[in-house]
Amino acid sequence: CPLSHGLLTLKAFVKSCTDSPLDSQLPVFTKQPGSIVFPVDSQEKNREVVFSCEAQGSPSPLYRWKLNGTAITPKSVSHYSLSGGNLRISHLDKDQDAGTYQCLAFNSFGTIVSREASLTFAYMENFKTHRRSSVSVREGQGVVLLCGPPSHSGDLTFSWIFNEYPSFVKQDTRRFISQETGNLYIAKVEPSDVGNYTCVVTNTVTKTRVQGPPTPLVLRSDGIMGEYEPKIEVQFPEIVHVAKGSTVKVECFALGNPVPSISWRRMDGIPFSRKVDVRKASGVLEIPYFQQEDTGTYECVAENSRGRNTVKGKLSFYAPPHLIEKPQDVQKPIDDSLVWECKATGKPKPSYRWMKNGENLESLEERIQVANGLLSISRLMLSDIGMYQCVAGNKHGEVYSNAELKVIAVAPDFSQNQLRSHTMVKEGGDVLMECRPKMSPWGGISWRKGSETLQEISILDNGNLRIQNATKPDAGLYTCVARNQFGVASSSGTLMVKEPTIITTPPSTLDVTVGESIVLPCQVTHDPSLELKFTWFFNEQLIHFGNHGGYFEKVGGQHSAGDIMIRNIQLRHAGKYTCAVQTKVDSISIAADLVVRGPPGPPTSIHVEEISDTTASLSWRPGPDNHSPVTTYTIQARTPFSLGWQAVTTVPEVVGGRRLTATVIDLSPWVEYEFRVLASNAIGTGEPSKPSKQARTKETSPKVTPANVSGGGGSRSELVITWEPVPEELQNGGGFGYVVAFRPYGATGWMQAAVPSSEASKYVFKNESIQPFSPFQVKVGVYNNEGEGPFGPVITIYSAEEEPGRAPTRIRAKSLSASEIEVSWKALPWNTSKRRVLGYEVSQKREKEEAASVQRTVGNQTSAIIRGVRGSNTYYVTVRAYNTAGAGLPSVTVNVTTKKPPPSQPPAKVMWNTLNSKIILNWEQVKALENESEVTGYKVLYKRNRHSRPSVMETNTTSVELSLPMDEEYFIQIKPFGEGGEGSSSRQITIPRIPGPNAIGSATKVSTLSALSTIALSFTARTSL
Repeated sequence: CPLSHGLLTLKAFVKSCTDSPLDSQLPVFTKQPGSIVFPVDSQEKNREVVFSCEAQGSPSPLYRWKLNGTAITPKSVSHYSLSGGNLRISHLDKDQDAGTYQCLAFNSFGTIVSREASLTFAYMENFKTHRRSSVSVREGQGVVLLCGPPSHSGDLTFSWIFNEYPSFVKQDTRRFISQETGNLYIAKVEPSDVGNYTCVVTNTVTKTRVQGPPTPLVLRSDGIMGEYEPKIEVQFPEIVHVAKGSTVKVECFALGNPVPSISWRRMDGIPFSRKVDVRKASGVLEIPYFQQEDTGTYECVAENSRGRNTVKGKLSFYAPPHLIEKPQDVQKPIDDSLVWECKATGKPKPSYRWMKNGENLESLEERIQVANGLLSISRLMLSDIGMYQCVAGNKHGEVYSNAELKVIAVAPDFSQNQLRSHTMVKEGGDVLMECRPKMSPWGGISWRKGSETLQEISILDNGNLRIQNATKPDAGLYTCVARNQFGVASSSGTLMVKEPTIITTPPSTLDVTVGESIVLPCQVTHDPSLELKFTWFFNEQLIHFGNHGGYFEKVGGQHSAGDIMIRNIQLRHAGKYTCAVQTKVDSISIAADLVVRGPPGPPTSIHVEEISDTTASLSWRPGPDNHSPVTTYTIQARTPFSLGWQAVTTVPEVVGGRRLTATVIDLSPWVEYEFRVLASNAIGTGEPSKPSKQARTKETSPKVTPANVSGGGGSRSELVITWEPVPEELQNGGGFGYVVAFRPYGATGWMQAAVPSSEASKYVFKNESIQPFSPFQVKVGVYNNEGEGPFGPVITIYSAEEEPGRAPTRIRAKSLSASEIEVSWKALPWNTSKRRVLGYEVSQKREKEEAASVQRTVGNQTSAIIRGVRGSNTYYVTVRAYNTAGAGLPSVTVNVTTKKPPPSQPPAKVMWNTLNSKIILNWEQVKALENESEVTGYKVLYKRNRHSRPSVMETNTTSVELSLPMDEEYFIQIKPFGEGGEGSSSRQITIPRIPGPNAIGSATKVSTLSALSTIALSFTARTSL
C-alpha cells in the first residue's frame, strides 16, 4: 500500500490498504543484467550494447538505471534508451560509458535494485616502434627477448615467429614463452637459434592480432659460454589470489648451462592431486577448479649439474559472497515484530547492508535495528511496508536477496472462516468449537450461548471454545464475537449432543479347529440418527473383504451388527481380531482372540546322532503343536535309489509324542540316507520337517548275489557267462565285484575268476580245449572291501557252438501272387556233431540288386513265404541254417519270376438296391491293363459297423445278392482279384438302415456315396414308402 496518502485518516488508510486488489504484488526480478565486455572496432559505426532487466509485479513495474551510483536519464537526444526494463546504449564511448550499471524496478508498492553489471571495453593498439636493435649473445649463454605488448584492454595470448611466418617457436625444456609478459626465454643459446624473432600478440576478446618489430639474435665471436648454475628469470608473485572454482596458472623458467630441469612441490609436503597439470616442460603449474584445500606455499626448483635455485610463492584462496540463508516474504499484523536474518559465505568474510525500496536502510529509529546480517523491526507500522534487500559483499563482489514485507491492518472478518453451522458431540464427550476470524491486530474473543455470555474459563487463548463432559442441556446456538480497534464481527453455529455408541458384544477368546468356520460377532447400540461404519482388523492390519483368498465374509444382517464369518479356517488365521465402530461423533472397538487348533508344525533340528551298517539313531526338536499335543512321530527316509520318501521301521516301533529320539533299523549298508520327521496329534499329521544332512551307513560284506545268471553263445572255444549286476544300494560297500566259478559238467573242482567291476554283467572264459556246445556248471558270487559274500545257485550253461556245417537241399521257389513268393527246402538233421540248427535264413534279391533281404524261421520249419515283392520281377533265393554261432553254408540259388500285378483300377459304377431283406449289388467289369494279371473274380467285403471285422463273399460275376437283415447300417467294399493277387478296392459304400421294403442307390465314379448321393438316397427311400 503506498505511503504517500499523508492526508488520510487512520481509518480511511486502513480501508484503502485492506481494499487493495488481492493480486497486488511488489516487483520481483525475472531477469537481471550481466557484465559486458565490448570489443572496440574502429570500423564499426553504430556500436551499441543492451543490458537486460525484467521484473514481475502488480501493478506492472517501471524501471530506472544507475551508472556508478548516479541516475541515468534517457532522453530523446541521449544515446541511452529504455525498452521495457532493458537499457540500450548506442554510439558507445569507452571513456564515457565504461562503469558499473544497476537496474531499479518499482511500482506503487516498492522498489528493488538489481545486482551490479559492468561495461568494459576490450581493445588493442599497434606496436609503437618499428625497429629493434639486435641482441648479441655467446653460444651456451641464456637470453631473454622482450615482447613489450602495446596498450590494450582484455586478455592477451603470446606467440613468437622465428624468421618468417608461419615458422613459430616451439616451447620445450630450452625455450619458454611467458603468457604473463609475452617474453621469450632461451635457457641456453645454440647456433641454430640465430635469426629474427617477432612477438605476436592476440586479444582474446577482439580476436585482433598485431606483430611487433623483429628482434635479431646474433652470436658473439669471443668464445663459448661456460657452464653455470640455473638463474630463475620467470617468477610468480609472493602471493597469488585465486577465486574459488577458477583455474590458476603459475609460471617458472630458468636460464642455465646445461639446460635446467624445472620441478614443482608443495612446501607442506602434500602431494599434488590428479587434477593438477604440470606441462610445457614443467614451466607452468595449472590447478583447475581451485578450492580451499589447494591454498598453500608452492616451490619451483630449477636444477642442473652446476647447482640449483628455487623460488616460492603463496596461492591464496578467495571467494565472492554466496548466500546460504535468505529472508523470506512475510505478512505481519500491525504492531507485531519482524526479524530477518541474512547469511553468506565468502573469503574475506562478507559484510552486510540492507536496502528498502532501492535505498540504503539507515537505523534512524530505535525500533529499526541493523546488525551485520540481522534486521529487526519492532512495533510494525504501515510505513514499514515495502521491498527489502539484503546485500552481502566483499572486495570480490556482491549478492542481493529480496523479501517483501506486508503489514496488515484488518477489522474482524468471518467471511473466510465461518463457525461450523452444525457441530456434533457424544454425551459425556469433549468438543472444541473453533473461532478463527481474520483480523489484524489480533483483538478480543468472547462467546455466548443464545443470549447468555459464557465464562472465560472455557475460552482458550486462541479464542476457541472447549466444552468438556457434554450433556444434553449443552446443546444450542453458540456465537463467537471478535473485536479490535477497527471493528466488531460475529459468527454462530449449533451444537448437537448425541447418544454414545456402545458395543454390546463382550470381549472373548474363541477356540476352533483347522477347516471349521466361525462367526465373530460385533453388535452395538447407538444414536439412531447416526450412521454406523464397521471396520475389522486382524493383528492390527485392515481386513480387505473380497481379498485374503475369500476366507473373510461380512454377515452382519442388521443395521447395528457388523458380524463377520471366517470360512475354512487355517492356522495362519489365529490371532487378534478387532471390530472398530465409527460414527460422526465417536469411535469404539472391541477385540477377540482366536485360537486355531491344527496338525502340528514341522519338527526342527533333525540330527543323525549315530549310524551303523543297518541302523541310525535320530534326534529332533518339536515344532509348534498348534494347541493340540503331539501324540506320535513318524520317520521317513530317502535315498538316491528310492522313489521319494518311504516310511521306515523304528525302535520303538511307535514313537510317542514325548519322545524326541528314535533308532531306525533295517537300513541298507553303504547307502546315503536323508531322514525327516512328521508329527501327528488328534487333529491330523502335520507338514514334514526339513531333511537331515545326508548320512551314509557303514560298510559290510555283501549279501545279495546277481540275478538271472545265464550265458551261452560266443566264439569258438568260449564259455560266456552273463548276469544282471547287483544294484548299488545292495552292494553293501566300496570295491564291489563278482567271483565267477565254473567247471565242466560232472567235474569236482571249480575254476574261479574275479571281475572287479560293480557294473560288469558278463565274463568270457576262452580255452582251446573247450569242446563246442559242452555243458558247464556255473555259479556267481560277490565281494567288496569288507569281504566275500555268498554264491548264487548253480546253473548249467553251454559253451559256444559251431555254425551248421551243411547247406539245406531241395530248394523250391514258387510265385503265389505279384507280391508273394513261397520258398521250401529239405530240413537238416536237428543235432549233427553238436552243430545245432535253430532255424533257417531265407534271403532274396532282385536281379541287378546288390543287397539281399533276409528273413528267419524258427525251429524245424521247411517253408517260408516272402511278402512285399514286386510283380513281374525275377528274384534269386538262397537258404542257410543258423544257430547261436551264426549262419551256415548257403544252399544253391534258385530264381523265380513273380506274377503280373493285380488290376489297378477299382470296380466302377457300383449300383445297389434292396428287395425283401436282400442287398443286390452290380458293378462294371474291371479290365486289366497289358502289364496286369487278368481278373478271375471279385471279393465283396461287408460289415455292420466301422470297427467290426468284415465278412467276405467271392464271385466270378459282376453282381451279387447278400441276404442280410435290413434293420442295420452296412459298409461295403468290392475289390477284383486274379493270379497276381487282390486289386484296388472301391471306396467304402454306406447302405443306411432302411425301414421300407425296398430302395435303390448308386455310387459315384469313385465308388463312394458323396454328400449329394446320400441326400438323393434318403429322398428315394422316403418316396418309395
